[in-house]
Amino acid sequence: MTEQSYSIGTPGKKWGDAEKHQWLAKQLVKRSYQEQVVAKLANLSAQFETQEYGYLKYADLPVVKDADNYPLFIIKSVNWNDELPTVLITGGVHGYETSGVQGALRFALEHAGSYGNKFNFVIAPCVSPWGYETINRWNPLAVDPNRSFFEGSKAQEATLLMQYLKHNEIKPICHIDLHETTDTDNSEFRPALASRDAIEQKNWNIPDGFYLVADSQNPQVEFQSAIIESVKKVTHIAPADENDCLIGAPLQQFGVIEYDARPLGLCMGMTDAEYKTTTEVYPDSQLVDDENCIMAQVAVITGALNHLLSR
Repeated sequence: MTEQSYSIGTPGKKWGDAEKHQWLAKQLVKRSYQEQVVAKLANLSAQFETQEYGYLKYADLPVVKDADNYPLFIIKSVNWNDELPTVLITGGVHGYETSGVQGALRFALEHAGSYGNKFNFVIAPCVSPWGYETINRWNPLAVDPNRSFFEGSKAQEATLLMQYLKHNEIKPICHIDLHETTDTDNSEFRPALASRDAIEQKNWNIPDGFYLVADSQNPQVEFQSAIIESVKKVTHIAPADENDCLIGAPLQQFGVIEYDARPLGLCMGMTDAEYKTTTEVYPDSQLVDDENCIMAQVAVITGALNHLLSR
């Protein structure tokens, strides 16, 4: 696939405030964070306590409607035990990646109870609620939250979550960050990125199937393999391309590539968790539906937990 033009910006020139405002003005609310996410938290009261850890404050941006209606929530094991290992689960860092959000909620509602006396859970089901409602990868400032988990970040989605973990001294042994790779990566988000940053976008590969991204600084090969074994019982694993790569990155093992998480500002790099992974579900495959994608995310979590219990 060749470079695509984008409706905003001038070729060879990075976006300024005018282009970012133009982009923001085009974004529309398409679904309800309150109805599809927040309302479900009430069903978790037996196993989890819900904590509000901040608000996304975008009210000074005139084209963002009801900006202060984006409270951020953590669900945390109600019977917290300091003697147990802690597992952090994050969804919706990229708000448009639906199964990550709904997979986190589904695990909490239907599966967490089976592990309640073995782990403490901290779950942030929707890190980017504005992105969830507008089906966006970026936040209203045209910033990618999943490149923003570092000290001094200007992305509220990242800084508020990092502050919560630091303030509450949450030190997980495992962090699972739930994501998707979609066809809109090519039709919208990669062209927008190329235009915003005035760069050539060289990778247009979208794997047909599920894959994982490990942290190259601590890849935990057996951990990743155990997750793949769990997920392939639910959905198909993406095959490597003709260059033995997925999305331009060399395959490290079946269904797994690696990124250096912390320098890239990735969510999975924000803690010192011994075990970490980023999932990538492909919801646009002809072989899956919405429910299958949600269950693939659940299979990631249960596969990871079962591996940790087997150590």
